[in-house]
Amino acid sequence: MKLLALEASQNSYYYLPRYQQIEDFGGVLYVLNGIGTEDLWPSERYRIAGSNHLDDLIEHAKAWHAEESFDGVLTFSESGVVLVAAVAEALGLPGIGVDAARTSRNKLIMRQAHEKGGAAHPDFRFVEDLDAALRAADDFGYPVILKPTLGAASNFVFRVDDEEKMRERYAQAREGIDKMTWYNMEAEGLDLGPHGLLVESFLDGHEHLIEALAWDDEVYLGSIVDRVTSEGETFDDDVHHAPTSLTPEQVAEVHAVVTAGVRAQGLTRGALHAEVRFHQGEPFLLEIAVRPGGGGLDHMARLSAGYDPIRGLMDVSRGVRPDVRHFTPTGLHTAAMCLICPGGVVASIEVPPAVNESESLYYLKIFAKPGDLIKRPPLGNNIFGGIGALGASFDEAMRNANDLAGKIEVKLSETQK
Repeated sequence: MKLLALEASQNSYYYLPRYQQIEDFGGVLYVLNGIGTEDLWPSERYRIAGSNHLDDLIEHAKAWHAEESFDGVLTFSESGVVLVAAVAEALGLPGIGVDAARTSRNKLIMRQAHEKGGAAHPDFRFVEDLDAALRAADDFGYPVILKPTLGAASNFVFRVDDEEKMRERYAQAREGIDKMTWYNMEAEGLDLGPHGLLVESFLDGHEHLIEALAWDDEVYLGSIVDRVTSEGETFDDDVHHAPTSLTPEQVAEVHAVVTAGVRAQGLTRGALHAEVRFHQGEPFLLEIAVRPGGGGLDHMARLSAGYDPIRGLMDVSRGVRPDVRHFTPTGLHTAAMCLICPGGVVASIEVPPAVNESESLYYLKIFAKPGDLIKRPPLGNNIFGGIGALGASFDEAMRNANDLAGKIEVKLSETQK
């Protein structure tokens, strides 16, 4: 199978391991970047358009498709889902459609779809200035969540506990979202919907990350991972564990709310990443993205539930029903965490042999390299890598992951200002 991967603006080398997985699974992958580096992928299957505009990317994709006859087009990037939908339509290949992609990318339009479709969601309001944000917070009651409509990776997502903090966080978010990497990596010429900020009511319970798959009228929960991060004013999404602690009854409730959200967003086929948070004992949707989850969630899904999100995406992108079943945990304990350091410019990152050679290690990816700028809240939410470890129990898996992460040393040449 020939598959085309797309990014309007290359996200460094972040997706390279996943591109390699596609080839390991029998795909022949071609990569088209609007703007990118020359060394990302083998030259005979890699092209740079020299422009991140939609029309130019479609033109280049059409020309390449005429030569190679691609079976499908895909992306792993949140900033690429609307672009891929538009290119798939232009090439006559399977896709989710631009409207469903926009609904699944823009958090305001997503919330409006959930409201119309009866999928449980937090109260929300699009706010165009500080006064509107303050009024929404008063109406919902503090704490509230402030978040971008076109964000990703928890950038400029804040829990706001009072009026004073809202004044501070709104100013930071309003200034930051225009410079946000995930927004600036979008293709030019796309209608992405409103670019601004939402205020949402706070959901006070436990949170879960789900790799799901939709195929015609059926929605499958491939894997469920528990978020075990300590709560704060920012959301790093940095520590996860599987198998889930949810009861079978709660899993059924999660399945119902995810199914309602999938249908509300107009999705009939897709490899999906859903985030659900409980509130007063009931599950509510945080989001449903039309791509596999980031970091090591694909590895966790394989190990803890026998589901492969990458193979699922490969099949869906070419219109083939994936080999998927309803959620069936394996019982294997896995723990994963983001690798976080203070903000600044990276001088060096050292991973000792004791980490790479550990029998408990199942996943390690270093994203940053010397010279990269790491932004930490409130200026951004960059991490320098991710790590995952196995264990015979929840405690052992968490302990192994923490021990391995603690052995990795990051040195900064400049600290965040």
